[in-house]
Amino acid sequence: MGGHSTDAMNHIEDEYVPIRDAEDAQLGMFDKPLPCFGCGIGWFSLLLGFVFPLMWYFSAILYFGKYYNKDPRERSGLAACAIAAIVFTVAAVITLLVYLL
Repeated sequence: MGGHSTDAMNHIEDEYVPIRDAEDAQLGMFDKPLPCFGCGIGWFSLLLGFVFPLMWYFSAILYFGKYYNKDPRERSGLAACAIAAIVFTVAAVITLLVYLL
């Protein structure tokens, strides 16, 4: 086995597979900035959710739909929104129960 294959299917287990040529001057896959002012959809939705809570639910749907597979940097922000959506839902239900009973 001479050179390194860039095909992930042809690599030997426990061996690294280069994803780009070492001499290529182009930037890596994740060097481009994230959308929404560089902080990503998840974190932007978390901040915007304090004003408009439906954004948390939108991002929670993206999280459970595995949107972060497109860009793994989005995972933490989307997970934070999913947690915020759950906390908001529990707080809203408790508030409604106290108010109605």
